[in-house]
Formats: sequence, structure tokens, C-alpha cells
Amino acid sequence: MHTVAVLSLKGGVGKTTVALGLASAALRRGVRTLVIDLDPQCNATSTLEPDDTDASIYDVLQEPTLETMRSAIAPSAWGEGVDVLAGSEDAELLNHPDPGESRLGRLREALRVLAEDDEEPYQLVLLDCPPSLGQLTRSALVAADRALLVTEPTMFAVAGVQRAFEAVQSEREHNADLQPLGVVVNRVRPRSHEHQFRIEELRDIFGPLVMPVALPDRLAVQQAQGACMPIHEWGTPGAREVALAFNLLLARILRISRSRRRPVHSDFDDEEIQEAVEA
Repeated sequence: MHTVAVLSLKGGVGKTTVALGLASAALRRGVRTLVIDLDPQCNATSTLEPDDTDASIYDVLQEPTLETMRSAIAPSAWGEGVDVLAGSEDAELLNHPDPGESRLGRLREALRVLAEDDEEPYQLVLLDCPPSLGQLTRSALVAADRALLVTEPTMFAVAGVQRAFEAVQSEREHNADLQPLGVVVNRVRPRSHEHQFRIEELRDIFGPLVMPVALPDRLAVQQAQGACMPIHEWGTPGAREVALAFNLLLARILRISRSRRRPVHSDFDDEEIQEAVEA
């Protein structure tokens, strides 16, 4: 089971968009996926439209048992293979700025008992974090194998991803296996000199951790989300362009997770690109 925390410490950079795009790519590829909505805004839950559940992430973080997990998870409306652990506005009540170690480990424990009980365990778990560094985001980092940092090519977003990277490094005190997967730049306009300047700035700061594929700024993303549909099913040229980028990101996640010794910042190879195109 590959567990990836998708985070940024600046709001509005498309963190949930990235989580949903990866879920869409996983659905197309046949990778059984669980999306855990830790953001009290619950945008991922709204877009995935699961059936009503008897529990939510709030209950899981209060009582991380198998029964609670089962009560909080439902199939998404996107199709068989993508499930949702439902978000809750009440989760904000648990977002303590300085939680104890036992609170931080509850989500990891819940995922552990779920994986041990499930005859067909999830191959991918995506943790959609809120844009703040309290118990919710830190719980995700304690539970995750990898952290995918999301940013836009703007000055304030670059500062936010720096803080997120520092948070990942700090949380390794509680999760020694946690590693940064990389930095993905969202909503890029290739003809914008400002965007190109900020991408080079990110490369100066993070080096090869900056993903070699960026996500283009396309209206199709908002249109697909507004219709509560996977980006891979939207069908416009812009949607196909974005979908290919998400295929590449998913291929990177799955390949890195299969081999922990592989550098997280190696370039995409020919086999990986071919897999993504065919997906």
C-alpha cells in the first residue's frame, strides 16, 4: 500500500485538484485507491460524491478502530476502484496546533488495522491535507510513506512550499520512513515569464525534487470538478493534456514506492513515459 500525503501550507494552489487528478489516473489504470479527506472544507468528498456514511474522518481520528474506518469509507461516484474516507467540517475541532504523539499516530493506526483486515488492500492511499500545520496535516505526515508538495508558480506559493518541506523534514521525528516525493507545480502557463521565473526559483531551492512534469493551467480542470467527473473522462483537448500529466505523476509514485532505494528525484525514463501514455 502506497500512502501519499498531498499538501501545501498555502491555500488555493490546487492541492485537492492534484489529489483528485491522481485518483482519476489511478481509476483509469485500475489501481485500487482510497482518498482520505482531511481538509475540513471537504472539497474532495464533494467532488467524489460518495454515499452517505455513518462516520467520517472526525470519528476515525477520535477512535481509530476497524469498525470506525469501515463506517467512514464509501465507494465514490466515479466508479469501482476509488473509495472515499469522508471528510467532515467537524475535523477542524481536532486540528490542534500542538497535539500529543498519541493523537498524531491515530490515522496511521487506523490504516494499519484496515490493511491487515482487507483481503484486497488498497494499492494507493491519497491523503488530502488542509493548508495548515496542525493535527490534521501532521497526522497525514505520520501516516504517509511519501509527501507530495503542491505549489503554483507565484511568489507567495513558493514560500508556502518551503514551509511545507520543512514540516516534512520535521515530522520524520515521528515517522522515520517519510520522504518527500517531490514538488509538483500546478496551473502553469508556459508563455508566462513570471511562471518560468518562479519555476527556476523552485529548482534553485529544491533542485531535482521539482517534478519534471508540471500541470498546465486549463479550464477543463474546473469544468470537470464542477461536474464531479474524473479529468480523464472530460474529453476536451485541455483535459487530455492535464490527464497525461497526472498519468506521469501516478507512474512516478507507483515506481518509487515499489523500490524505496530508488532516488525520489530521478528523471522519468522511457518505460515510465510509455506506461503513462498508454494509461
